[in-house]
Amino acid sequence: MRAVTAMRTLTGRIEDSTPPSRDRAVDALRALAILGVVLGHWLVTALVSDSGSIYTTSPLRHMPLLAPVSWLFQTLAVFFLVGGRVGTQGYLAARVRGHSYWQWLGGRLGRLARPVGIVLAVWAVAIVLMLGSGVEPETVRALAKLVVSPLWFLLVFAGLTALTPLVRHVHPLWPVAVVAAVDLGRFALDGPAWLGWVNLAAAWLVPYTLGAWWARRGLPSVAVRWGLLAGGAAATAALVIWAGYPASMVGVTGAKISNLHPPTLAAAVFGLAQCGLALLLHGPLTRVLRRPAAWAAVALANLSAMTIFLWHQTAMIGVTALGMLAGRPLPGLHTVPDGSEWIAARLAWLPVFVVALAGCWVLFRGYERPAGRRSRARRAAAGDGPAPEPCPIPAEA
Repeated sequence: MRAVTAMRTLTGRIEDSTPPSRDRAVDALRALAILGVVLGHWLVTALVSDSGSIYTTSPLRHMPLLAPVSWLFQTLAVFFLVGGRVGTQGYLAARVRGHSYWQWLGGRLGRLARPVGIVLAVWAVAIVLMLGSGVEPETVRALAKLVVSPLWFLLVFAGLTALTPLVRHVHPLWPVAVVAAVDLGRFALDGPAWLGWVNLAAAWLVPYTLGAWWARRGLPSVAVRWGLLAGGAAATAALVIWAGYPASMVGVTGAKISNLHPPTLAAAVFGLAQCGLALLLHGPLTRVLRRPAAWAAVALANLSAMTIFLWHQTAMIGVTALGMLAGRPLPGLHTVPDGSEWIAARLAWLPVFVVALAGCWVLFRGYERPAGRRSRARRAAAGDGPAPEPCPIPAEA
């Protein structure tokens, strides 16, 4: 009963402290995107134990018919859509308050730097300890890559955030044209491979500028939203069926072409479809989040967005490492992902990953907010002051 009462008290405090003007659906979209990234990584990444070492592979390599799974969990475009909207609104609000560009940018990026620094520091120590204890360098490299490689997203997000004053008026179709031109040069004209990395900015600029458009002009009409969803989906299908693009929207180990590293035109138009769906969900989510309990869950998820993003791979690695104490490869945890048995076993491991991530959350969530904000959060938890406002920076993946 005490726990139920405490939860009701927290729910009421979050509800009372939320400004009426806050767009709760935006926070819900971010939370859904976080869920997609976490589940996506946990489902399409396999750590295989082989003769005492560990290497990474993907079930999509062994079971390519599962490619549609990547359509559900590759949610990066939603992060950039929300980031473009929130970043543009924040920049315009900072100008009204008389803050300089550097003050606004420092505050925005400062929320990313501290938690990233902590995860890098912890893993630097872990790498030294693993190498010192005789773990094979190939295993250490595979594990560290799982943790570090998703950070590319934060670098791109930080770069686009810094360019917000310049790109907030760019029409989303212009970066789409850049991505198409780059792919034409890469694939049709046999251009250099490095040309593809231009799309690392251009492809994610598409949803970011769409979010900026949303911030400046308001929610697009229903016709536009359906057009984005239908047009983006049709264009993606055409590129996969007739232009030879991979069906998977995430990287697949050993594949010659990836839709994500670097992004392709298929990833860009697929992102438009995702953005259309996200914008269509805005109304239903707004209605659902009028319920205090639903809003409290979304608000708390956003307060821990960076922690969840930065530590979910560590949680999976930790469970995998502890599982090796069993003395034999455990199905769905250390085995090759090549059949339905692996899928069933991996789904059974997901609750264990969640528990491990909860442990990481307990240890590291305090680093997600500046010192002043953390002290306010502690006072709120103690009943001495309002609950903190959900963090407006997406955790992204």
